[in-house]
Amino acid sequence: MIRTTIGIEGMMCPMCESHIAETIHKAIPSAKKIKADRKKKQATFLSEKAPQEAFLRETIDATGYRCTSVQSSPFVKKSLFGF
Repeated sequence: MIRTTIGIEGMMCPMCESHIAETIHKAIPSAKKIKADRKKKQATFLSEKAPQEAFLRETIDATGYRCTSVQSSPFVKKSLFGF
């Protein structure tokens, strides 16, 4: 799995977070555990392969918010006891 973190400027309320999460879900239907956080100014999600940065930037920018960064890295799920 790949964890992608998108820096986003312009989210002001819970509805903004919901709008971003819905936009990511529509753009990348295979995305899982989508979470947008206005306080951290970012959104994260898991996917099988890393999405194209240019595609994500265009998708977020088209909503009226501003994409400031895109980072993808391998995600390893920790076990119950952290081993």
